Amino acid sequence: MAANDPLVLVDGSSYLYRAFHALPPLNTSSGQPTGAIKGVINMLRRLHKDYPCSEIVVVFDAKGKTFRDDIFAQYKSNRPPMPDDLRSQIEPIHQIIRAMGMPLLVVEGVEADDVIGTLAQQATDGQIPVVISTGDKDMAQLVSEHVSLVNTMTETRLDTQGVIDKFGIPPSRIIDFLALMGDKVDNIPGVAGVGEKTALGLIQTLGGIDDIYNKLDQVADVPVRGAKKLGEKLAANEDDARLSYTLATIKLDVALDISAQALQAGEHTQPVNVDELATLFKDLQFKSWSEELAREGAAPFAKQSGQAADKPGGDDSAAGQGGSGDKHNEKLYEIVLTKSALKQWIKRLSTCDVFAFDTETTSLNYIDAIVVGVSVSVEPGAAAYIPFGHQYEGAPKQLSEDDVLGAFKPLLENPAIKKVGQNLKYDKHVIANHGINLQGIAGDTMLMSYVFNSTATRHDMDSLASTYLNETTIKYEDVAGKGAKQVTFDQVDLSVAGPYAAEDADITLRLYQTLSRELDQIKPLKKLYHDIELPLLDVICQMEQTGALIDGKLLLKQSDQLGERLQELEQEAYELAGEEFNLGSPKQLQNILFDKLELPVIKKTPKGQPSTAEPILQELALDFPLPKLIMEYRGLSKLKSTYTDRLPEQINERTGRVHTSYHQAVTATGRLSSSDPNLQNIPIRTAEGRRVRQAFVAPKGYSILAADYSQIELRIMAHLSDDKGLLDAFNQGLDVHRATAAEVFAVNLAEVSAEQRRRAKAINFGLIYGMSAFGLGKQLGIGRNDAQQYIDRYFERYPGVLRYMENTRAQAAEQGYVETLFGRRLYLAEINSSNGMRRQAAERTAINAPMQGSAADIIKLAMLDVSGWLAKNPAVKMIMQVHDELVFEVPTDQTEQVSNDIARLMEKAATLKIPLVVDVGVGKNWDEAH
Repeated sequence: MAANDPLVLVDGSSYLYRAFHALPPLNTSSGQPTGAIKGVINMLRRLHKDYPCSEIVVVFDAKGKTFRDDIFAQYKSNRPPMPDDLRSQIEPIHQIIRAMGMPLLVVEGVEADDVIGTLAQQATDGQIPVVISTGDKDMAQLVSEHVSLVNTMTETRLDTQGVIDKFGIPPSRIIDFLALMGDKVDNIPGVAGVGEKTALGLIQTLGGIDDIYNKLDQVADVPVRGAKKLGEKLAANEDDARLSYTLATIKLDVALDISAQALQAGEHTQPVNVDELATLFKDLQFKSWSEELAREGAAPFAKQSGQAADKPGGDDSAAGQGGSGDKHNEKLYEIVLTKSALKQWIKRLSTCDVFAFDTETTSLNYIDAIVVGVSVSVEPGAAAYIPFGHQYEGAPKQLSEDDVLGAFKPLLENPAIKKVGQNLKYDKHVIANHGINLQGIAGDTMLMSYVFNSTATRHDMDSLASTYLNETTIKYEDVAGKGAKQVTFDQVDLSVAGPYAAEDADITLRLYQTLSRELDQIKPLKKLYHDIELPLLDVICQMEQTGALIDGKLLLKQSDQLGERLQELEQEAYELAGEEFNLGSPKQLQNILFDKLELPVIKKTPKGQPSTAEPILQELALDFPLPKLIMEYRGLSKLKSTYTDRLPEQINERTGRVHTSYHQAVTATGRLSSSDPNLQNIPIRTAEGRRVRQAFVAPKGYSILAADYSQIELRIMAHLSDDKGLLDAFNQGLDVHRATAAEVFAVNLAEVSAEQRRRAKAINFGLIYGMSAFGLGKQLGIGRNDAQQYIDRYFERYPGVLRYMENTRAQAAEQGYVETLFGRRLYLAEINSSNGMRRQAAERTAINAPMQGSAADIIKLAMLDVSGWLAKNPAVKMIMQVHDELVFEVPTDQTEQVSNDIARLMEKAATLKIPLVVDVGVGKNWDEAH
């Protein structure tokens, strides 16, 4: 190892918890949790890339107590026990680290911090540079001329000046800082009443702990709040301060049978055990790593020989091997500023099989966003950014918008030239703002990932790069800044904007190649992606572009009325409570309900306080007037702030309409979701909610048409369960809730009362959502035993439903996922959990997901069929999709024929053992039509 290559000491325990909490839960098909394993190994592989020639040593906490527990029995007593799902991942992590050849240290009686501190001190004594990889702020006390910290998650580094900049004090005062303010996580007491700002002020003014206690008479003059009484607090808590100092001090003299010098010399580093890694990766179902290992051997997992790169992490033209299997070690990213270079790229794009395409814009709001540059990639590791709209002071001369988009327009509009992207719906929108109709979409990596496994990860590019390519990407905040200081992309310097934008295209192409291979292995998912999700992108894009017409004046009038009603409710609440209080404050409400009025405490928060969550208030509202009033207040307040106040503000000035964003890759089951504004959560069961729907109006000469699948999930349940009773009820066109009531309550169909039908409806819908007897009883206001009798009678009359549920639970437990009618999979991370509540929740999801997911697939198929029909009937516009409902604007003189055609198309979207039924309504507004 070269003299300037640092010894890297990894705080494995810090890595472990951060990976566990940062990543979504991942499991093998047998139920073994793997999220923390993948996260930890990903971070270690990142270190390999950043320090390719360094020796990397990983240190973990040992089991059992340490010397700090002997000093202070309450040390870390606040911490909950390690979750079982995390504990089961520790040994596999250790095995992989050993197989990668890295030294792994676990020393009993001390913490990992102490082992790292001792090695850092030994290295410092030998003038060996050390990098400590951790997220633990306590480690800042170890920083010195030879020791620095790196945080791989936030990509930040701390040397001595960095510590001063971050904490306001040098590394030598970090222990004093921790001793004064304490640490709630580790239960280090500190000095009562001394927080971060006070501790900082004391140290900056007077010095360390010893200095402060020698100058207590000067504490009153320290420029911090409450300084006059601070001396008394310090004096009264000196024992705690001294104890805290001892607890916070990292040991530098742990007796080790290994030395920093020997570690730096590589004496404890072993060759990569390829066979062992292959077995581990196979058992843990790390497919991409297994393929990489088979393809490239030990190289991606081993320390390199020779000189390290000048800068850890490299710059954007430095070596950077991805995990996607490409053999391009160099990232060749180009910023195109000349017509000749643009011409070469256009020629290259015109002749390639497929290219990745991305836009950089001024806004996330697709309807208003302006494109300032485009990026493309035709092979892994090679990409270009072509800017034309960067306007900051000193910006280099760029090609004009006409030059760039004029050259790209024929390519982008040619359906024979294949393009791939990440969330291409957005790019299709924003490029349309410049008069270009993007065609030839061959792949969308967001949708590919979503179809492959909707729950394995979030589906943004950064998350996908980490999950599928083992790559850490440049973040938008890295180039544009954060918070109030963030600038729009046209203000970003091209020296940093170029690599960021080019990387987006490069990563997207590599993700497309990787995810294509994954989908090729599972034919039903590949078919689902190509037949439903990918073509739906165009349909949703058109629906979003059309938008919905809103009567803003009507909503503002309703806002005023809601405001008056909320004031009335406040006054009524004050009278019931006997005093004024903030109805929106959980703490004040807690005090009124449980301390003053002494209502029963149904559930407590994790901190031990009585809960005021909505389900709790709903239960209390059955017996007490104030909780009932609070529930009404909350509902109206949310309706006002979310819709009647907000919707008029969201009417676009250019189009005069509201344009929501529909998301294909958010819900686990396949349903679309909606945001900005969310059109799918407008209440329909309350008069106030229906009045909001009345503000969704048709333009002159048009009507609103709403087409809604009738009881689609129950129909899918009948199909899946093959239960004769349910199938007969639907095939005969009976009211299924009335039919269920007749069966469960053993009465003739004509004699079913309204109350019996209501209860049967609760049973029908409750069971497909996995409701227990306790939950059903709570909903119906009856005892648990009575509810259980209802359920038992239901299953006696509909044995196929019970059989379906039992088979589904067993199948889910065996294979780790359930499927819809069209092959969509929902993986269930907790289906074999040792935690009973988590396992039961996963079982309920297993029962419901095939129904909800199949319903989602069916309405998506309907949207595709209807969209084809709309192409021949351009006067009709599809403007909204809400759960099982499609909403249209239809010329008023065509409503009868259009109603028949749309109902026919929707009812033929899928073939079940029973007919699909669509209810169609027409009106001047959405409420009238529904």
